[in-house]
Amino acid sequence: MGGLAFVLVQDIFYHSLAVIGVAANLMTIVILSRGSCGLSRCTGRYLVSMAVADLLVIIFCVILKYLGTLYFPFSFLNHYYVCSFNIIMNAALVDCSVWLTVAFTLDRFMAICCQRLKARYCTERTAARVIMTVCMVSHLRNIPRYFTYEPIHTPGPYRGCRLRNVCTKSLWAAYMWSGTILTPLIPYICILLLNALTVRHILMASRVRKAFRGQGNDGKQVDLEMENRRRSIILLFAISGSFVVLWITRVVDFVFQEILLDMSPNVIVTQVGGMLMYLNSCTNTCIYALTQAKFRGEMKRIVTHPIYLLLKLIKG
Repeated sequence: MGGLAFVLVQDIFYHSLAVIGVAANLMTIVILSRGSCGLSRCTGRYLVSMAVADLLVIIFCVILKYLGTLYFPFSFLNHYYVCSFNIIMNAALVDCSVWLTVAFTLDRFMAICCQRLKARYCTERTAARVIMTVCMVSHLRNIPRYFTYEPIHTPGPYRGCRLRNVCTKSLWAAYMWSGTILTPLIPYICILLLNALTVRHILMASRVRKAFRGQGNDGKQVDLEMENRRRSIILLFAISGSFVVLWITRVVDFVFQEILLDMSPNVIVTQVGGMLMYLNSCTNTCIYALTQAKFRGEMKRIVTHPIYLLLKLIKG
C-alpha cells in the first residue's frame, strides 16, 4: 500500500511540475529579457540562461522522459536512438543547470569580495562566454553516454534502451563514476565554499563600515552601498540556498552508494532525490518574486494584462 501511495504522489508531483515549471520559466525568461527588474546586465544574462536551462530540463527530463513514456509507451520516444539521445540531453541539461548556478555564484562572489577582479570578470561579455562554455562542455562531456546504452531486445521497432554492463570495463566505469562526481558533488562543494567565503567577507566588511560610519553619525544614517549589497546577497543566497537544500538528498544518496559502496540502496530515497532535483528547476521564479519587488510588478502585469484585454473585449 505504501508503494502505491508513493507512486500516486510521484505521478501528481511530475504532472504538477510539468505545468508549473514550463509556465514559471517562460514567464521568468520574458520578464528578465526585458531588463526592467533593476538587475545588472551581467546578472540578467546568468539568470536568463539559468531559466532557459531549467525550462529545457522540465521539457526533456519531466515531459518527454517521464510523462512521454508513461502515456505513450509504444511511441517513437521509446525507439533506441531517440531513447539514447534523450538520455544524453537529460544529463547535459542537468549539468548545464547545475554549473550555471555555480557560475552565477562565482560571479556574485567576484562582485562582492574581489573588487579588483570585478571590473574584468563581472561583465556582460564575460557572462556570455562563461554561459556558452558551460553549455558546450556539458553537452560534449555527455556524448560518450550514447555508447553506454544498448537496445532492449523486444519485438517491434520501439525497443527502448538500457545501460550496458560496463562495470567490468575500467575505462567506462571511470567515465560513469566521474560524471556523478562532476554533478552534483563538486558543484555542491563549490557553492557551499563560495557562500561561506562570501559570508565571511560580508561580516568583516560590515563591521569595518559600521565602526567607521558610527563615529560620525552614531550608526543612524542609512548606508546605501550596504543596502544595495544586501539585496544582491539575498538573491544570491536564496538561489544557491535553494540548490543546496533540494540537492542534499541526491548528494547523500550518491555518497552512500558510490563512495561508501552501499550495496543495498533505498529506491524511495533515490526517487525522492530525483524529484527534489527536478523541483529545483522551477523554484527560481518564486525566489525572484519573493526577493525582487520589480520582478513582482512585472509578473503581476503579465498575469493581469490578458484578463484586462478580455474584460475590455467583453465590454466592447
